[in-house]
Amino acid sequence: MTRVGAGLSTAPSAAGAARQAAAEAGAALRGADADLAFLFLSPAHWEEADDAVEAVESQLTPRHLVGCVAEGVVGRNRELEEGPGVAVWAGSLPGADIRSFHAATIETDEGVGIVGFPSFEDATLVTLLVDPFTFPAAPLIAKLNEDFPGLPLVGGVAAGGGRPGTQVLVHDGELHEEGAVGAVVSGVPVRTVVSQGCAPIGRDAVITRAEDNVVFELAGEPALERLREEVTALPPEEQRLAAEGLLAGLVIDENVPEYGRGDFLVRGLIGADEGTGAIALGEHVRVGQTLRFHIRDARSADEDLRESLAAALAGDRPAGALLFTCNGRGSQMFAEPDHDARVVTEALGSSGLAGFFCAGEIGPVGGRTFLHGFTATMAVFLDA
Repeated sequence: MTRVGAGLSTAPSAAGAARQAAAEAGAALRGADADLAFLFLSPAHWEEADDAVEAVESQLTPRHLVGCVAEGVVGRNRELEEGPGVAVWAGSLPGADIRSFHAATIETDEGVGIVGFPSFEDATLVTLLVDPFTFPAAPLIAKLNEDFPGLPLVGGVAAGGGRPGTQVLVHDGELHEEGAVGAVVSGVPVRTVVSQGCAPIGRDAVITRAEDNVVFELAGEPALERLREEVTALPPEEQRLAAEGLLAGLVIDENVPEYGRGDFLVRGLIGADEGTGAIALGEHVRVGQTLRFHIRDARSADEDLRESLAAALAGDRPAGALLFTCNGRGSQMFAEPDHDARVVTEALGSSGLAGFFCAGEIGPVGGRTFLHGFTATMAVFLDA
């Protein structure tokens, strides 16, 4: 039986907070061994990260321990965006094969290479915690999509103290200042969930003329003209949201009979040209791809998170989850505190949730992994 526990502490010392959070997480395992554990530290504990690691290892003796310093941490049904905080996640995963890793960049004759990744064979989950200043997350994800299509990869960019040199990445007791850490898990069932926090508006349209990230025509008419038609047809409240910021959703897998929220990769509109009627997106596009405009607000983000979880968990019994949520969510998006943590723990029926606030979230859409913004991505471990 898979068992997952999580703990959260705001104690002022890193060691005390880590010990308290680890004890809380370990209690949920009810005597079972911790096969995999995660440690998430707020920037207030950066300089004492080694003490926190030692405390977790002493309390839990996990087979594998992965972690990082992040802008804020999530534990159980709470989110700590400021101040000292430590979150610990622990999983007893009988029958699982777990390979933790620290990946780093090296200079080669061809440019920059990456070393340290284990085999991804038979992976049911790959987690990736990235330092933004020393590791090329976006190019790596593009390469992994080519080499390992359908890889169940989730994680986030951990900004640490917000500047170079203020990061600690944890890999099995060792501390690193650069690169990326994570774990490859196989042999246990895991569901990946991506909630992009948006609501579609208008109608689907096929891109009929485009170049790079610029869409010139949608369904044979100028893209900007089609956009205006869609916005004009909206109710007043949705027009107000559209005026505050429109997004474009691109279907990644065209082989589904009907497109729902989870089938669109959502990207921002970054420009428009009155002369040509073109619009520019924050993603490369291709002719024949289906596009639909989206809006984002707290209500749509709440609905999308609940619907994404319900769709992923239908018929399954979850044991716990890892959550990687955008630093633009939390109190920046929602009026009430702890929104994502509360919604996820309610959907899970479990307090076995931990994670952190990211400067970019990693997760799959339409069978391909992307680096997102304003998104909540999750790895949900099922009670097998």
